[in-house]
Amino acid sequence: MGVFLIIAVRNLIQARRRTAFLSAALVVVTALLVLLVALSAGIQENLIRSATTLSSGHVNVGGFYKVGSGDVSPIVTRIDVLREDVRGLSPEVDYLIDRHRGWAKLVSETGSMYAGLNGVDIQAEERLVSTLRLAPEADYREGGGPEPRGDLKGLTAPRTAIVFASQAKRLGVGVGDVITLRTETMRGQSNTADVTVVAVARDLGLLSTFTIFVPKETIIDLYQLRPDTSGAVQIYLKDIDDAERVMGELRQGLAAKGYAVMDHQPVPFWAKLESVQGEDWTGQRLDVTTWQDEVSFLTWIITAFDTITVILVGILVAIIAIGIMNTMWMSVRERTAEIGTLRAIGMSRGRVLLIFMLEATILGAAASLVGGLLGAALASGVSALQLSIPVEAVRVVLLSDTLTLAVHPGSVARAVGALTVFTMLSALWPAIRAARLQPVTAMQHVE
Repeated sequence: MGVFLIIAVRNLIQARRRTAFLSAALVVVTALLVLLVALSAGIQENLIRSATTLSSGHVNVGGFYKVGSGDVSPIVTRIDVLREDVRGLSPEVDYLIDRHRGWAKLVSETGSMYAGLNGVDIQAEERLVSTLRLAPEADYREGGGPEPRGDLKGLTAPRTAIVFASQAKRLGVGVGDVITLRTETMRGQSNTADVTVVAVARDLGLLSTFTIFVPKETIIDLYQLRPDTSGAVQIYLKDIDDAERVMGELRQGLAAKGYAVMDHQPVPFWAKLESVQGEDWTGQRLDVTTWQDEVSFLTWIITAFDTITVILVGILVAIIAIGIMNTMWMSVRERTAEIGTLRAIGMSRGRVLLIFMLEATILGAAASLVGGLLGAALASGVSALQLSIPVEAVRVVLLSDTLTLAVHPGSVARAVGALTVFTMLSALWPAIRAARLQPVTAMQHVE
């Protein structure tokens, strides 16, 4: 085998111009593939980060309460008891919190919009506080300075709110301004509450465009709820990959404890309101979901981006395949007499095939490895720069206000392996044709 490797390497060196051309093309395609995969992984990580910060735990125990057959509210009762039961049923729990849920119209002096309300105890929200970053005033107010204003911990005060930069810009508000929340109670009565903005956070993509944070007490007052109610228990696990299993265990465990548990539907809680409203039951029913269920309406972003990646890389790979095949055909034609000589002195067809396949393998492995390392280095460098995304529509799609690329060694290795195998397959047919040449015919070939 060592002799054949030496022959293959020398053949590549001898045809250095073709080798350099194909190597450069493979390097570019592999680097582009790694960059696109890193961007897709970055979007997915942003989705997990924003989802599990803004609207969901790794696993959620929420539910609906119906006073009458036509009335429904996304609340759970006896929250303290439920928290203890959930903790006892899930030894994998790292920590858990509970949040109130709501929906209201936000009204300022210059604008209005609808947004989801998250009622939180900011003292228990270490994850939220560590993830949210205050936005520079210039991001949401014309003529504002580069320094952020406000304090996330200000949410400990009653009748306060944390909004995001895109919302503050739309409403024309900043830290210290008042927003009116307008909604309907469980009994269908309109109610309002004035809250003071204590902090404006940087956007976290699409989810942050319709989410604000207020103290739990504000939700309780706004909806005229009992103090022992909440919206959902959000469970954070030591390993997020255990979410599906833990959800199944919780469903069985809670049902065994006498709770009425709804059938699993992999959609956000708000998408179930209409169907639950039409069901003929009253009282409390629990709904256990994972974070994927609560943000399932956003998976189209990753699907669309992956589809574009496949199409773009597929086109480039097809072009590379044509180039490899043409190059191998040229190599076979130029070396026809050489192939005939090798066959005449006793080299088998299999060994001729092996030499050509080794050339393609060495070329593909070396070039794709360089391209993979180059793509990984570029992706890591771009992500480390934390480049700001100036276009709001792009921020919404990428689910972040900075360009994030996530490099995983496994993804780089798969890209290198895939391009290497593809190079081998592209060279297979020309190599087979070379091995089938008759010795006499090949030796009589005139260049």
